[in-house]
Amino acid sequence: AVIGPIVLLAVLFLWTQSRMLNLMLLGDESALTLGTDLHIYRQIYLLVSSLIVGFIVYAAGMVGFVGLVVPHVIRMLVGTDHKKLIPVSAMTGAVFLVIADGLCRVIIPRTELPIGILISLIGAPCFVYLMIKKTYGFGGN
Repeated sequence: AVIGPIVLLAVLFLWTQSRMLNLMLLGDESALTLGTDLHIYRQIYLLVSSLIVGFIVYAAGMVGFVGLVVPHVIRMLVGTDHKKLIPVSAMTGAVFLVIADGLCRVIIPRTELPIGILISLIGAPCFVYLMIKKTYGFGGN
């Protein structure tokens, strides 16, 4: 009851900050040229992101590859505009977890595979591929 509203408010806050997040993709020099110092914004976003991650890991456990891989895959599909990226990533991550949970219940008959194992088997190779791929810059240049 406590974690849901906190995470929802934090995600809505980041969604309203999509213009500044898009400006961060341009780099510090370009942002300064446009009249914005990103230092304080970067600290605020780091604090809010840490709050979201901390609460979600506390509540759901280590299903962290959803939060690491899904946004990067979605970024390759829909682009870098955070106005679209944040809600599409959230919905895709939720759908991915529902499908993974269903698969964990049916892969091994009469038992349930821990969801963290399945997500790690899917997420780790995807994340390593994104790190190795030369043309993907995790949103920046």
